[in-house]
Amino acid sequence: MDIVHFLTDPQALIAALGVAGVVAVIFMETGFFFGFFFPGDSLLFMAGFLATQNKTSLAILLAGCFLAAVLGDAVGYVVGKKAGPAIFVKDDSLFFNRKHVARAQHFYEKYGKKTIFLARFVPIVRTFAPVVAGVGGMRYRTFAAWNIAGGLAWTWGMLLLGYGFGSIIPDPDRYVLPAVAVIVVISLLPPLREILKKRML
Repeated sequence: MDIVHFLTDPQALIAALGVAGVVAVIFMETGFFFGFFFPGDSLLFMAGFLATQNKTSLAILLAGCFLAAVLGDAVGYVVGKKAGPAIFVKDDSLFFNRKHVARAQHFYEKYGKKTIFLARFVPIVRTFAPVVAGVGGMRYRTFAAWNIAGGLAWTWGMLLLGYGFGSIIPDPDRYVLPAVAVIVVISLLPPLREILKKRML
């Protein structure tokens, strides 16, 4: 199994690296440019689900993933603050694409300060939104408030959704992969909507 497939396969990653791996991926998805391809939503859901089978610790996941998400966004903010507008003309590379930054900027222009909260639930945008906030000079106190609220809602929401699924649904193993697939599809709807809107203009 190649490294990219391993890092984007929630079950394989959790089986190999456990809770520490989940926390690390959540931090990298929100704190580094290359983190945009990590499966944050499905990883959190799967980790919460596996907690019902005593394969992960829900308490440690809730604390660790929340802190990782908040710290990851804080790193992104600092990167944007230090890089400034130059980041919008940075050359594309394997781990960086200006289109992702532009998309996060559009999201920021549309929703303002709330972007830091809302972007948590939009793949790719959640990686670059804190960078754009840093570039745009959002006051750190304001950023931190939305960062904490968004980090808590996203990590706890997805973890508890997975935990609830495993606790309530009879024989959940039969349905967990379809459930993860639905979450992936739902998480892709916002970017697909934006793409369709642009093509219709």
